[in-house]
Amino acid sequence: MQKALKKYFALFALPGLICFAIAFFIPMVMGIILSFCEFSDVTNATWVGLENFKYIFINGEFTDALLFTVKFTLISVISINIISFALALLLTRDVPATNVYRTIFFMPNLIGGIVLGWIWQIILNGYLLKYQVTLVTDPKYGFWGLVILMNWQNVGYMMIIYIAGIINIPRELVEAAQIDGANKRTTLFNVTIPSIMPSITICSFLTLTNGFKLFDQNLALTNGGPGKTTEMLALNIFNTFYGRVGFEGVGQAKAVVFTIFVATLALTQLHFTRKREVEA
Repeated sequence: MQKALKKYFALFALPGLICFAIAFFIPMVMGIILSFCEFSDVTNATWVGLENFKYIFINGEFTDALLFTVKFTLISVISINIISFALALLLTRDVPATNVYRTIFFMPNLIGGIVLGWIWQIILNGYLLKYQVTLVTDPKYGFWGLVILMNWQNVGYMMIIYIAGIINIPRELVEAAQIDGANKRTTLFNVTIPSIMPSITICSFLTLTNGFKLFDQNLALTNGGPGKTTEMLALNIFNTFYGRVGFEGVGQAKAVVFTIFVATLALTQLHFTRKREVEA
């Protein structure tokens, strides 16, 4: 059987490799090349070197969007993981109708980003209008509106991952800690959290990358307003590429910088959290 698998491995792997090349590798290489060009479509690209990348940092729009996205992602990662972990702890105890609560908390993750954006725009603007303001009156309202939306959508999903981790903690490990006189706080920080480091790695990675990639919710909730003060990286790239004639190369350069930045950050996070898994 093993010999047969080895013999036909290349044949079975070929369709997947072709799809990967067409859908990911070739477009990625073309995108990197086009980031050094001025173009309106791929047939009329003119090489301009590093001019697109220089413009990104001279203009300042991209760095403003980057700073806003970093601040948003930092708060979202912390808040989502703390809330979802707390809910996971609660719903792995003897609570009546636990599966019902799990389902309810998970359901927002099934709703599309644009729909969520419109729903929360109506809810939050309805509340803010009591004070004669809206989400786009001041950047702080739009910022916290995005944080609330992000938490509401992602907490349930991360909660399920934490629940899976908590359920898989060996019972004898907890019992041994209790026999040694460990209280609930000590058990939490010295047994539970170290034991679920794989879940923490996954949830941290997902919340980090989802925060930086956020697009449709940003578009629907604030559309970057007021001005461009709540415009996140993905929306900024979209508006540059599709909203300004002759700036396709700049938009592509932004996308390349964005990809490298997020990939570096995500890989760094994975490296450090996986080290904690080994230590745990």
